[in-house]
Amino acid sequence: MNIVVTIKQTFDTEAKIALDGKGGIDASGVNLVINPYDEFAIEEALKLKEKFGGEVTVVSVGGDKIETSVRTALAMGCDKAVRVDDPALADADEWAVAEALAKAIAKLPYDIVLAGRIAVDDGSGQVAVRTADALGIPSVGSILKLDVDGDTATVTREIDGGTELIEVKLPAVLTAQKGLNEPRLPSMKGIMGAKKKEISVQTLADIGLSAADATPKMRAPKYSLPSPRKGGKVIPGEAADAARELARLLREEAKVI
Repeated sequence: MNIVVTIKQTFDTEAKIALDGKGGIDASGVNLVINPYDEFAIEEALKLKEKFGGEVTVVSVGGDKIETSVRTALAMGCDKAVRVDDPALADADEWAVAEALAKAIAKLPYDIVLAGRIAVDDGSGQVAVRTADALGIPSVGSILKLDVDGDTATVTREIDGGTELIEVKLPAVLTAQKGLNEPRLPSMKGIMGAKKKEISVQTLADIGLSAADATPKMRAPKYSLPSPRKGGKVIPGEAADAARELARLLREEAKVI
């Protein structure tokens, strides 16, 4: 089985976000990691490889910095990687990233494509489904369980208030939700072996796109931090008196009752 996993590099979820004073985000000194939801996709790909054999190929879009995350995926057990790196993708939006991923994946043999359901930095949840659309194959999001039998995948996916069971013909794009599995940590042997594994760096021209094809359809002109939370209010006095004062404040000041 040929399995493709798409990954994104994001800020560590413990990182404190700061602005650069120019309307952008200051990335200096911030630890960059594999998007946590993509780790579930990697683990599921490795489980499929262990069950059915084949290869796991990591595909990503980004510059030199993302190579550390790609190497981490290889250290976890993925076999090889493709990294699309082009100056025209520096400000790529979700549409441009998906187009680049789809073109890169189309050059590979693949039976299934796995991705995280969402990236923890922008939270858009668009790239995987856009990639599926560009490839002309179906997609199923937020999966909690995956079984593959021949050319059919049976998945349990999360929906509002419950789950649903879906059968989908392969190839398809499936996005991983927390609860699908428990991602493994790279072993020392895996870390050493990752240094020798192939990472193919390709430009837009290599995958059949031009700089014009990567022109963003959406831009974020400015970022701003949320307003600081105001301090709470302590209501002194006996319980009964405090309860009456609380009710008054909720009615007259907060206007929530």
